Amino acid sequence: MTPETHMPRLFVLFSLLCCLLAPSLSSAESVEWGQFSKRLELSRFVDYWKEEGARSIEDVRGLPAQAWTRNGSDSVSLGYGDDIYWFRVELTNTLKSEASNFLEIGYPVLDHVEVYREVDGSMQEPLLLGDKRPFYDRPIHHRNFIVPLPLPPESTTTVYLRVDTTSSMQVPMTLWDQDAFYSAEQARSLFEGIYYGIVLVMILYNLFVFMAVGERSFLYYVGYIAAMPLFLASLHGVTFQYLWPEATWWNDQSIIVFLNLVVLFGGAFSIRFISVTRQNHPWLNRWTWAMIMTAGMLALAGLLIPYQWLILPSILVAFVGCSTMLMLSVVRWIKKDPAARYYTVAWVFMLFGGIVLALSKFTMLPRNLLTENATQVGSALGVILLSIALADRLNREKKKSFAAQQKLLREERKARLAQEKSLRIQQEANALLEERVQERTRDLEILNEQLLELSATDPLTGLKNRGHFDKKFQSDVVHAYRFEETLSLLIVDIDHFKGFNDTYGHLVGDDCLKMVADCIKQHVTRPQDLAARYGGEEFVVLLPDTPEAGACRVAELIREDIQKMAFRVSDQVLHLTVSIGVCSCAPSQADATKALFACADGALYRAKAEGRNRVVANTQAGQGLAVCQA
Repeated sequence: MTPETHMPRLFVLFSLLCCLLAPSLSSAESVEWGQFSKRLELSRFVDYWKEEGARSIEDVRGLPAQAWTRNGSDSVSLGYGDDIYWFRVELTNTLKSEASNFLEIGYPVLDHVEVYREVDGSMQEPLLLGDKRPFYDRPIHHRNFIVPLPLPPESTTTVYLRVDTTSSMQVPMTLWDQDAFYSAEQARSLFEGIYYGIVLVMILYNLFVFMAVGERSFLYYVGYIAAMPLFLASLHGVTFQYLWPEATWWNDQSIIVFLNLVVLFGGAFSIRFISVTRQNHPWLNRWTWAMIMTAGMLALAGLLIPYQWLILPSILVAFVGCSTMLMLSVVRWIKKDPAARYYTVAWVFMLFGGIVLALSKFTMLPRNLLTENATQVGSALGVILLSIALADRLNREKKKSFAAQQKLLREERKARLAQEKSLRIQQEANALLEERVQERTRDLEILNEQLLELSATDPLTGLKNRGHFDKKFQSDVVHAYRFEETLSLLIVDIDHFKGFNDTYGHLVGDDCLKMVADCIKQHVTRPQDLAARYGGEEFVVLLPDTPEAGACRVAELIREDIQKMAFRVSDQVLHLTVSIGVCSCAPSQADATKALFACADGALYRAKAEGRNRVVANTQAGQGLAVCQA
């Protein structure tokens, strides 16, 4: 072949190579926000740079254009590792008015996120985010990281993000119009509500069936369908928002614990439900039990060992466990186990979602709406189908029982006496069953009452919690307004408690809170009075039909007893003091809770300002303060 014939082919190859490299060699492209813009996915327009040594924002701004790499795909996903990355995106507002936007970072398990905004060459104050910070530090209380991002009219804004995380380096960014965001959030909340509602109903249903029939398959299944939504809620930031907003360490570790509990309970349920025993499948039984024990050890290790050392082994165990359980279901279906029909279909849905999630974390699949929600959708369908499978099993057993009964009736026709005896036994069995159902119903009612009491109680101090206080406070304000009675509110705050916690540790601080709560409880004796923990080191006392003098007397007794209380830490004897704000008045309207609380809160701040360890009373909301204690 001559050189002339090589040239056209080389030219074609060179042209194709240029086309492939063109996106990565292009300069930074600005994202335009126009009149009809509601939502923009920014992943394709994001540039990233791996940090080399400690760099400030000024250093990063001065980087040459070739230092940045254009992401160019529908998801920003760089896998696991110890590297720190900077991300950059340019946003141009083409409108003649300021655009009020939200920047959503849709991966809630990132550890540390620093957000910088450059408007017309001027840097704005940085915003610090991440799940290593308490949830309520966020500017917008949402499970994802929501950054208020106003775009000045007809200008370009450059946003820089510095991300340092031990989880997968996924940084999906979406620019929202605020109204569009809240509208979409309603749909997402509805979706999650339906999912968690389905799971809760299935948990209660199968728990009731377990208590009724005593079959351990139902108990393992309850453990599985309880661990799965807890894992998903931890991964999606729902538990951090609603269950443990201050527990930053546990927020990461819970993902490890619940993921391995899913494998543990799922494996135990599979072995028992589709009968993978040592007799019929010795190797599969041993392999599955080894997987269960490995998952159990990783779940326990999740309480002690940091997240970054366990996440990859946990994902690997979850992937192997999902594949194993799917294999078990197929093998048992081939063996014509009747229970394996629904079971296989259910696990196809659930395991598909788990495998998709694992592959997305390893960056083998892009992070998008399908990969992020596949586990939830698959687990919801799987939970329903597995419940149908359990019901089918009960139905088959019922049919067997019915067939045996029919056979017995045919034999009983031969002898009248035997038939009468059988009917009498059946009546006794029905009466016994009805009695057991009534007993279970009574037990459930007692348990419901206990759950209601637990839900209204602060687990640390034993006092009522904030939710119960809010309901009682509103009810008492309405009652005081209707009958023109004086309602008194005390807010008790432990002086210098943060320093106490920092010096002696949170465990000692918890003991301190318990002692203060016990002291307050001793002076709140009337049935209509209420003492509650409001949050942190703050307590509230509600005294219906109590004038200012009586409220100040109770507050002073509490303050004096706490001051006298000796609190021993190792070989030291410490004394605590509290500041108390008191507000006593007859409400002038039925919805005066905020005004009354603000009144007592103002008195509390006055007590702190005057030196702490004192009681200050505010006789009427918004008016002068009086010191109850000299």
